Amino acid sequence: MTRVAAIDCGTNSVRLLIADVGGDALTDVERRMEIVRLGQGVDKTGRLAPEALERTFGAMRGYAGLIDRHGASAVRVVATSATRDAANRQEFVDGVREIFGVEPEVITGAEEAELSFTGATRDLVRLSPETDLPAPHGTRPPYLVVDIGGGSTEFVIGSTHVEAALSVDIGCVRLTERHLRDAGTPPPTEVVEALLADIDEALDRVSQEIPVERALTLVGLAGSVTTVAGIALDLPEYDPKRIHHSRIPAIRTNEVSRRLLEMTHDERAAIPVMHPGRVDVIVAGALILDRIVERYGFTEVVVSEHDILDGIAWSVSKL
Repeated sequence: MTRVAAIDCGTNSVRLLIADVGGDALTDVERRMEIVRLGQGVDKTGRLAPEALERTFGAMRGYAGLIDRHGASAVRVVATSATRDAANRQEFVDGVREIFGVEPEVITGAEEAELSFTGATRDLVRLSPETDLPAPHGTRPPYLVVDIGGGSTEFVIGSTHVEAALSVDIGCVRLTERHLRDAGTPPPTEVVEALLADIDEALDRVSQEIPVERALTLVGLAGSVTTVAGIALDLPEYDPKRIHHSRIPAIRTNEVSRRLLEMTHDERAAIPVMHPGRVDVIVAGALILDRIVERYGFTEVVVSEHDILDGIAWSVSKL
């Protein structure tokens, strides 16, 4: 067994996984998430805001203490969409190096897609490339893995490895800042139409560059998807064990997205599974998921609590 630490710094959240990795098993020791909104204003200004950097570094200092306490032997810090897009990303790099003693990797969209696919499918499928048997949990390859982040969404298709991948600039934070600036009340029809037009434009590009029609199973990752699943399952509180590998029918993703769209900020905040940091951005995230399901003709989405963070942990164990 090797004890590793993986940090995923996205547009909306910074997350930590400390895990023991050995053979074909990854066992959680500590899994944490904090909403820091690192990507605050990046779509408009092209820069990471000072207050967003300080929120992120504050969360990371806490994570560094946990890593020391648990004695992880290797650490990998990965940053994604917001940091890729920022003109002042060196400030982020310098701060992370000071906290963890390692150089953060500002990865490309393709690298992000690869890590997301590995994290999502490693415990979902144990198949050789030759077989076409149903995988565990009744799913069938090829898989279309969709990671809806804050700044971008990654699309990856494959069975036991990545066959094609693409990152597009639609994410729950980016689209919220662009279209849903008044989060207190339901948006007017023209605002929703403009938001959906942005999603459709991105999905047109995905259709042109990735053979989505080959996919037999849609696997959804990240907080927007798991929150929609928790609402669809009518959970009294957020429960990762019940959400992981749940199968949400297309009709339910549509019902949940429309319900969220019609709610006020306070009504969304009162939903039992809703994280306080996700209240403002969940409408955009749910609409992205619903549009993907509808456009590509899936009857359901298989929800995974394992994602890029797990992929990072697997990658650290090979270093």
